[in-house]
Amino acid sequence: MDIGTTGIWSPELRLHPDPVEIHEAAAELGQHGWGALWIPGLGGGDILGDAERLLRATDETAVATGVLSIWRHSAADMAAGHARLSKEYGHRLLLGLGVSDAAAAQQAGGTYRPLAALNAYLDQLDQAPTAVPADERLVAAMGPKLTELAGRRSAGTHPFLVTPEFTAGARELLGPAPLLAPYQAVVVDDDPERARATARGFLAPFIGMGHYAGSLQRQGFTADDLAHGGSDRLIDAVVAWGGLDAIDARIRAHLDAGATHVALHAIGDGRGLPLAQWRALAPLAR
Repeated sequence: MDIGTTGIWSPELRLHPDPVEIHEAAAELGQHGWGALWIPGLGGGDILGDAERLLRATDETAVATGVLSIWRHSAADMAAGHARLSKEYGHRLLLGLGVSDAAAAQQAGGTYRPLAALNAYLDQLDQAPTAVPADERLVAAMGPKLTELAGRRSAGTHPFLVTPEFTAGARELLGPAPLLAPYQAVVVDDDPERARATARGFLAPFIGMGHYAGSLQRQGFTADDLAHGGSDRLIDAVVAWGGLDAIDARIRAHLDAGATHVALHAIGDGRGLPLAQWRALAPLAR
């Protein structure tokens, strides 16, 4: 599956209340030439229905879930839905899978053993009446064991809130072939104070979550960096802000570090679809 080297990652493509506006926005993004449209798993819900809306709106653009929780969606349902959508729209759906955290596992009545749970889920995808091919699924991996599993049993990995240095380490673990598609938050604003404030408002909730905080600390950030919504050092490292040249430089840093695709999340004011930001980023579609 060809997903190009850049894509758009957007919760708005799931959450915006007007499905017609989502359809029109997705069609426009497809015309811009983005390789993939990524939608997050959020709290569950009809993620395949939301993916189908994007597939219907585009002709060649891949659609990826980035990522659905294995605790909130059964493997049987995902395999059946993937088979149906592939038959209807071609092989353009990439199932991104994540192990979430211990709380999600407990809510589902399971035990949080990420490697074992993910292996079992992948087994079920393989054993479904119509299996999900390994190259049409990928794994959210932040640590070495899950990264190794992703490279062995899926197309690759989609890490969240990472630096190009993390990307380089992940590529070393994966080897040359698997897909490595980091998420990259961007703020299209060249005013440092305003851009960092926008980024900090977005990042603060994630920094407060133990698994993301742990990942950032493993990347070399300190408790001081994680305090008060994030230090400038942290903000500048995990959010690309500024004009097109600055954002393109971050994309290229990930690609030079071994990424095969970078999924851009345009952080806006939270009011509706970020059409202005997407149009500004359009020259970076490739």
